[in-house]
Amino acid sequence: MNAPDNWSPPEVQFCFAVANNSCLRRERPTFVVYAMYLVMIGAIVMTMLGNMVVIISIAHFKQLHSPTNFLILSMATTDFLLSCVVMPFSMVRSVESCWYFGDLFCKVHSSCDIMLCTTSIFHLCFISVDRYYAVCDPLHYVTKITVPVIEVFLLVSWSVPIVFAFGLVFSELNLIGAEDFVAAIDCTGLCVLIFNKLWGVLASFIAFFLPGTVMVGIYIHIFTVARKHARQIGTGPGTKQALSESKGKVISKKESKATKTLSIIMGVFVLCWMPFFVLTIIDPFIDFTTPEDLYNVFLWLGYFNSTFNPIIYGMFYPWFRKALRMIVTGMIFRSDSSTSSLHPAHS
Repeated sequence: MNAPDNWSPPEVQFCFAVANNSCLRRERPTFVVYAMYLVMIGAIVMTMLGNMVVIISIAHFKQLHSPTNFLILSMATTDFLLSCVVMPFSMVRSVESCWYFGDLFCKVHSSCDIMLCTTSIFHLCFISVDRYYAVCDPLHYVTKITVPVIEVFLLVSWSVPIVFAFGLVFSELNLIGAEDFVAAIDCTGLCVLIFNKLWGVLASFIAFFLPGTVMVGIYIHIFTVARKHARQIGTGPGTKQALSESKGKVISKKESKATKTLSIIMGVFVLCWMPFFVLTIIDPFIDFTTPEDLYNVFLWLGYFNSTFNPIIYGMFYPWFRKALRMIVTGMIFRSDSSTSSLHPAHS
């Protein structure tokens, strides 16, 4: 049987129908598109609301004004900005495989992406330093981790990633040696962050592997010291042992719980972002043949880290749950709410 005369192949979809050099728009089944948007929008909303609760709680309640919490506040601000500035546009790009927001904003978006990710891990690195002094040198903690020291931590955590990210993207140092590949894939509606072999390794080392290694080393040392202290508390005869053990538990319980929670946050960060940074290193050495969907999966796994942090706070911090209840019920608008006690007794 002959094919009907009016038969024609499926129409090719372009990102910009009127552009001469438009990128191809990837066609996905409708249910896949809906599922992707549902998951990504859910992650964006949870990231935005969860980190907003952390920001409001620490900023509003005076009982939460501590060096560690100021670092957590700044890190939550980083995650909140990621949910507002980066994730919505990455969502459209991931689902539609097109960039509709212009070349200049593509560079701004890529810079913010790198900057906020690097800022998060810098915060975690400094939080691990704070925990080190709180657990390993508690007698000198108040004199060593002061407000000016925290201000220096915050200045470094924000300024270095800003200079690094915007300087790298706008100077296009990451593209040197990859010009032929960039020219081959160039089209209207494309926004991809490409690293050459040198900067694929350097960027991953600076933004992830170096500070991540430092954090892991510090936390291993902290837990070693904590176990040593626990054994020492358990030694000694009779009443002296009981008093020493009771006092030691009261003093160390809060710091140990905070250290455990923050180490879980660090571990989740490493697990979420490591696949992406490993891929960033490998991709230039395999001639940029990584499938687009695999790249997006690893990228969004990294984004989900910003969603998980408030969930971890809710699981391990009673003050977070109580602050959330006060915000949701409107009790936060009472004139004396800022002085409310959020820490339960014997916590």
